[in-house]
Amino acid sequence: MAGLIGALAVGGLASCASVPASPPLPPIVPLAHGPRELSDDEQIAQVMNRLTFGPRPGDFERIKQIGVDRWVGEQLVPARIDDNVPAELIASYPAEFTSDSTLVATWHYPELLRKANPLMPDSIALRQAYQARGRIVRDVINARMTRAIMSQRQLQEVMTDFWENHFSVYAGKGDLPQWIPSYDRQIRAHALGRFRDLLGVVAHSPAMLYYLDNWESRADSGYVTLGDLQGEAKAQRAYEEYEIKRRRVVVDPYGRVVATGATLRPPAPYRPPARRGRGLNENYGRELLELHTVGVNGGYTQQDVIDAARILTGWTIHDIAHDGRFQFRADMHDATPKVVLGHRFAGGRGQDEGEELLDFLARQPATARFIAYKLARRFVSDTPSVELVRSAAETFLQTDGDISAVLRTIIASPEFFSRAAYRAKVKSPVEFLASTFRALGGHADTAYAFNVVLTQLGEPVFGHIAPDGYPETGDAWINTGAILSRINFGVAVASDRVRGVSVAAWPIARDVTATPRAQQVTTVIRTILEGTASPETARVLEEGTTSTTGGPPPGNASSLAQVVGLALGTPEFQRR
Repeated sequence: MAGLIGALAVGGLASCASVPASPPLPPIVPLAHGPRELSDDEQIAQVMNRLTFGPRPGDFERIKQIGVDRWVGEQLVPARIDDNVPAELIASYPAEFTSDSTLVATWHYPELLRKANPLMPDSIALRQAYQARGRIVRDVINARMTRAIMSQRQLQEVMTDFWENHFSVYAGKGDLPQWIPSYDRQIRAHALGRFRDLLGVVAHSPAMLYYLDNWESRADSGYVTLGDLQGEAKAQRAYEEYEIKRRRVVVDPYGRVVATGATLRPPAPYRPPARRGRGLNENYGRELLELHTVGVNGGYTQQDVIDAARILTGWTIHDIAHDGRFQFRADMHDATPKVVLGHRFAGGRGQDEGEELLDFLARQPATARFIAYKLARRFVSDTPSVELVRSAAETFLQTDGDISAVLRTIIASPEFFSRAAYRAKVKSPVEFLASTFRALGGHADTAYAFNVVLTQLGEPVFGHIAPDGYPETGDAWINTGAILSRINFGVAVASDRVRGVSVAAWPIARDVTATPRAQQVTTVIRTILEGTASPETARVLEEGTTSTTGGPPPGNASSLAQVVGLALGTPEFQRR
């Protein structure tokens, strides 16, 4: 068992499961080019700010060389892009590649140590066990931010962030952290695939089943379970076999009866076991409809929620403390017929009922509209047009929920490259943090506590308690406290107090460090602020004072560092 601690402390244990052959990769198809209101340079800025976590030094020139449409086509097929995140950097987050069974064992190891010796003092072994346990979620968050900052597969990372917010789980709940690594891996793998496949991996994920309490949901006492049906069928077969044996007469070669089954005892009739647990839990059934598929305006009723929950009874977790895998349990499953959104689900089919429910919901026009609306809101505008949502929803239905195809429709739309959409979205804290690192050419430092900073900024990863996820509109992120936190982060960067990023290491710094402040301001506006700055912002950068701070960043920061630090807190940098 000590090896488990070592696995998360110094290297991890990779899963030995065989990997099936991958299907052929789709070709790279450049984005269709229609009329666009933005100039060529503005189009580059738009895709960098919407389809990535912000530009890195050199990105503008790289996209200009191959063209916006070709670059978007590449991003829609991430498997064809070399993921340039250094392997040794990801290797420093062992939970990323540790097998699920090892993670479950690691999570419960401290309890095993205490159970083995209840009087055990706070020993080194116990402290190491808790440290390994604490690294599970921290590794996933750090690896996710590392990819957001450094990976070339930027659209895949943006969509991973989108779907993990859409299918939100809270890592602060009980035993849930042990499944966070696999949950993150599965969502990333399906982030640009078919919606039904993504919906399926979420529905089978112990993280979601545990978070929304479906693992404890079972048929109410007034309903027959699939276990009851199976038990009754088994008892009936036993009785039929008894009847055959009872009537059997055995004679010898001379015709004399030598044996009879008349003395056999009949089998006991089936008696359903006593029901344990609280009965039906509607949490997942409700969120599956309201948040994951058709949406709050999808036309469902409370009875639809109840019947969806009944269909999903028995979708549970096998032995949380020692295994932690998805399991379907017939003795928990409500085997009677149900109706959801007018569709009748025949009873007695077990797990297949749940798969049929997922198939049905994934193909609903209401689901297409809801997902199209959320994607359009994320990538185009807080208030996307009815025409854009309708077009994206039609693509969703025509392609059987192909997420890449829906995104292609949204990105190719006139709205995406419109003047109204340009720099009109406010960055979330995750986007702000990642874009800061990327703007200065920073790298993810393994010792940097990303989630501590994200908590201060208001968006800890896997830290939203309610299942509705973090807001996707700018008004939720713009208030006095939030802006002050972002300004303070810019000050910390300018003062060289943020690991992995510094003004001195910024590739452009060597060309402008010794130049006059006015030239530094011009360079910072052109690069970090992408050429957009109001007269007030330009004045603040030139004079080094703001109404909020009352002066330049503290410490012995250089003039350039002061300009950069102030630029990171400007309204222009808060937008994408």
